[in-house]
Amino acid sequence: MLRRIGSCLMVAIVGMAVAGTADARRRHAIDATPFSHAPCSVLDRRPCTPYFCSVFNHGPCIPEIDYPIGQNLQLTIESAPSRDDAAKYDRPDHDLDTIGDLFAALRSCWSPPPAESAREGIQMSVRFSFKRSGEIISTPRMTYATADASADTRAAYIKAINASLDACVPLKFTGGLGGALAGRPIAIRYVDNRELDKPSGRP
Repeated sequence: MLRRIGSCLMVAIVGMAVAGTADARRRHAIDATPFSHAPCSVLDRRPCTPYFCSVFNHGPCIPEIDYPIGQNLQLTIESAPSRDDAAKYDRPDHDLDTIGDLFAALRSCWSPPPAESAREGIQMSVRFSFKRSGEIISTPRMTYATADASADTRAAYIKAINASLDACVPLKFTGGLGGALAGRPIAIRYVDNRELDKPSGRP
């Protein structure tokens, strides 16, 4: 009889302890403000804010909010934009406040090499980052060029790209856009889609 009473008391004590812990977890405040939490750990005994939710999460799960601007900003600039895209090449007359403003400013800066050193249909990509002040961090790095382009042709386009960007910066960012863009990689693909005159000696 005493054993049964002791067993019942033990079960009751354990039950109260578990209930108390569960109640404490329910009362634990969760700060849902993005980026204000400590990283989650497998050793955490309290609700936290992981980057993603899992089926193994037993407590509240608040997914992290991704940064509003992607890790890699990609833009294509044509030497001869279509009539439908012409408006996208007009430089904004105000401080750049959106990604669309940034892309329009970069498009408006492009000045392709002269026809005698250019090649119809060539593509070249560069990658770089901006400072908060609108200046470029280091020299843009070429990441792609049309495979059969000659060294002279590549050099002509790299020179034109660097000259166009140098003439364009520093860009005037608003405080919000400058802070969001600072240090983030931007990849620009230049496409020379002009119809260049062919030398008379060629068929």
